[in-house]
Amino acid sequence: MTANELKRAAERVAKLKAQAEKLSAPLADAQAQLQAAQEAEAIRRAERAEVYDREFSQTWPARAQDAANSGDAARERFFEALHAEPWFAAYVEYRAARYKRGHVLTEAQRAQRALGEVVTVPEQRWYDAEIVDEIVRAVENQAGKIGAQFSEELDVARESYVSGTD
Repeated sequence: MTANELKRAAERVAKLKAQAEKLSAPLADAQAQLQAAQEAEAIRRAERAEVYDREFSQTWPARAQDAANSGDAARERFFEALHAEPWFAAYVEYRAARYKRGHVLTEAQRAQRALGEVVTVPEQRWYDAEIVDEIVRAVENQAGKIGAQFSEELDVARESYVSGTD
């Protein structure tokens, strides 16, 4: 490399350093402003989160009661609809037959005791109603999904409040 080439390379490096310094000052300012804005936003969000959390913590009993009571009308509609279903009436009739048998067995046992006879009438055997368990499982599965959706709505409401978009 010649002295002339060396001189030009050094000038070029000096020129690029000057340009870099000229551009780095606004970049550093912008980065500082961004950091300050992010810190201010984090403080604002923390303050709003504290307000939201305090309010929610103080009102949870009423909210829980409202949530629990929100199903009362649906429960009434459910039982009205259930009693109107032919399959339900048939199932009730089927289960009632088990109760009738139990009453017959109890009366026969009483009669044998009253006559001083050895009681040979068996005890009532109750069999689990599988259909009810299956219905309960289906209901709990669907109710769990609705509950999860409500939980997501609570999360969105909190985030909306904390973000200030409420």
